Order: sequence, then C-alpha cells, then structure tokens
Amino acid sequence: MSHLPDLPEGVPAGLWVNGGRADARGAAEFDVINPATGTLLTRVADARVDDARAALDSAVAVQDDWAATPARQRSEILRRAWELVIARTDDLALLMTLEMGKPLAEARGEVAYGAEFLRWFSEEAVRIGGRTADAPAGNGRILVTREPVGPCLAVTPWNFPLAMGTRKIGPALAAGCTMIVKPAEDTPLTMLLLARILTEAGLPDGVLSVLPTTDAVGVVGALMSDPRLRKISFTGSTQVGRALLGQAADQVLRTSMELGGNAPFIVFDDADLDAAVDGALAAKMRNGGEACTAANRFLVHNSVRARFTSALAERIGALRVGAGWQDDVDLGPIINRRQRDRIATLVDDAVAAGATVRTGGKTFDGDGFFYAPTVLDDIPADSAIATEEIFGPVAAITGFDTEEQAIAAANDTHYGLAGYFFTRDLARAMRVAAALEVGMVGVNRGVISDAAAPFGGVKQSGLGSEGGSEGIAEYLNTKYIALEA
Repeated sequence: MSHLPDLPEGVPAGLWVNGGRADARGAAEFDVINPATGTLLTRVADARVDDARAALDSAVAVQDDWAATPARQRSEILRRAWELVIARTDDLALLMTLEMGKPLAEARGEVAYGAEFLRWFSEEAVRIGGRTADAPAGNGRILVTREPVGPCLAVTPWNFPLAMGTRKIGPALAAGCTMIVKPAEDTPLTMLLLARILTEAGLPDGVLSVLPTTDAVGVVGALMSDPRLRKISFTGSTQVGRALLGQAADQVLRTSMELGGNAPFIVFDDADLDAAVDGALAAKMRNGGEACTAANRFLVHNSVRARFTSALAERIGALRVGAGWQDDVDLGPIINRRQRDRIATLVDDAVAAGATVRTGGKTFDGDGFFYAPTVLDDIPADSAIATEEIFGPVAAITGFDTEEQAIAAANDTHYGLAGYFFTRDLARAMRVAAALEVGMVGVNRGVISDAAAPFGGVKQSGLGSEGGSEGIAEYLNTKYIALEA
C-alpha cells in the first residue's frame, strides 16, 4: 500500500457551534478510523447533550434574523459556498477518501455533485413564491405565503459525507431555516470542513452547527424533545427512520425521511446488452455499492441471462481493489469491519442456499476492510440477499420469463426508493415505469441522481423529497391570509 496521505489543512476537530468560535470541544473525543488501513486517522470532539442544547440555543437565537435576511443575500452566501467547495475539490475529495474509503475519482465526482445542491438552492432561494386569488364567494381575497419552518435537525449517513450534507443544508438555508447537523460517527470530518467553508462564504454564526457524537441517541433525542426544534431530516436505515418518526410525533415535527432501498435492475429480452452491462456496473458499483440507490436485485430475462451474467462478471471481476488514494484503484474498502462482515455473511448464506459465485465472493486478508467485487447467479428467492439491502459490491442475479413476472418480483419488497430497467421498446418503457412501486426510475440509465430532480421514495423507503424545486418546499410552511374585499 502506498504512503498514507496527510489530512488536508484546516479541517476542524472540535464541535462547530457559533461559527466554530464557541468553546465546545470539552474533554470528550472519539476516534475516526481510516477504513483502508483500519488505523486511527484522527480524533474529533464528541458532543454531549449539553452541547446539543447549546447548538439549539444558538439556532433559535438567530432564527428570526436569518428568516428575515433578504432572499438574495441568502442566495449569494450559498453561491459563494458553491464556489469555495469547487475551489477545494482536491482537499474535500482526499478527506472523503481517507475517512470513507471511496477512490479519489469518485470522491471528486461527489464534490461536484454535492456542490451542485448549494448552487441549485442558491437559485431556488429567490424563487420562493405564493399565490393570490379572489375568494369564490366574492367576499375577499385569498393570499397564500410560504415561511421557513424554523430550526431544523439533519442526521446524515457516512456513504456520501459531503452530498448528504449539502442536500439538506442547501434548501434549509435557502428557505431561511437554521440547522444543526449530526453527521455519521464514521465520517464527521467532511461535514466539519463544509461548515467552515460555509462560514467563510459569509454564513452568520449560529445558523449552522455540526455535532459529531458517539451518543447519537442522547443528542438527537434531546434535540427532538425540545419544542423549539421544528423539523428533522434523516437519511439512513428504515429501522432508525421508524424510531425517529415515533419520536417526531411527540412534538409533531415536520419530517423528511430518506430510508433504505432494495432497488430492482431489470434487463428485458430486447435490451441493448452492452448498455445494460454498463448501466449495471454504474448502478451497482458506484460508491462501492454503498448507496441507497444501488441496484440490489438483478432481474434478467432468461433468454439473455447467461450472456449478461458472463459480461457483468468479467467487468466486475476486473475491478482493481485497494486504498482509494492510489491512482490505479477502482474500488475502495467497506466503511468498517461490521459492515464488511455483514456483506460476507449475506454472500455465504446465499451460496449455502444454492447461489453460484461467478466472481469474487471473499474478503481480503491484511489491513483494512475490503471485500472482493462479486457476482452471484441463481439467487434463491427467499434468501436474505434477495430481500435485504446489501450495501456493498455484490450483484445478485435471478431470471424471469415474462414482463409480468419481472414487475411482480421488482415490487415484492417493503422498499420503494429506486428502480432501473433496460428495454428498446418505448411502450414497454412507459408501462414498466408506471408499474414500478418506487419514487425514482432509471430507464436505460444506471445513475439517476441530479440536484435538479426530486430524490425520494415510497413505501418504507421514506417520506418527502430532496433536490429539485420540491426540495425547498420541505423547509417551508404554508400560511393562508384572508383579506377583506
């Protein structure tokens, strides 16, 4: 393994409260581990309940001023933040590679994608509208306005340390809301650096706080039980999302929930197989499969299944695995040992039940948390790998004979985040897109995320949308004003 790079300069190690100027570091700290080596990367402050209350105090103190800040001014701060993030692409990419593991090329791609939410919502900030109309009875006028919901809490995952922050922070700030972010314990550094960048862009103290913590239950619980908090936005597992929805009910909080996925990837008999393999590689191996939108179940028409499986196994088997900062690496480590072992168990159990390994199917000895890029065929329908979110570099393939079978299998899940399919038939494309019980559909595409499009699921994959013009609405209340005629 090549020499471990140093952390970029200027990455905060303390809690980010009041523009980083509050003395909130305290004595508590926790380790941030490099998943490519399994060794200590650095230590950061470990927020406690008192820190959470201090951050909420700051958010509440400046909420009215921030809401009253002209939309153009909020827009220009977000625009400057976008420029600064792009200017620091190399630093942010290296930081994500060191704390999360993804290869530098993918990390640079995330910087571009994540920064785009800042630019997009800088433009949406000045387009918050309302409406006016004559009352049908002729006795007055109806005026509808949109107002910020108030102080918000964002709980973000480890798999996209920058983009999951900007996708929530961007619309909140654009709408005039203050925000506290609780980043994932595995990847707090990118969010802390993002907070510093936003402060450099002109964001007033107190508008944004970042609280790394090993006590997520205590910190989040304290914030959600405080009546001054008005919204929570969460990205993570459905199990945790359900618990947070229950807590949100006590204070009747506005909620946005982007939860688990079990995305089908359907290859019909009329598909362009070369394009389908390219799409499958992108939909499965982007971010090492550690994405809620990752293709989880490959449903392939039996007439083309052998050719598709062979081609996909060849492409996936050729991926180079290693530390993400090395130039020749296609696939980095899994985020931690626990997740790596979970993936290995899913694969081993599927093989024991009759699945066939076409490539991979093993962990690697040595440092770090690596798992070989894997293709499995003949997946038993009732195996755990067919029903649970894999969240790793494993493609699980089963066959089908009719369009009806494919749709039924695709919808046979509690989840409904994303779905993909490949076909040359336009009528089938429209028919299948309508039939899939998901919030997002990729037609002859393996990557669908776009800051200008709404991102969200149905069923147990969540509530609400992030991105697009829909994203800012999640942070706005509707007010009706009855005007006398």
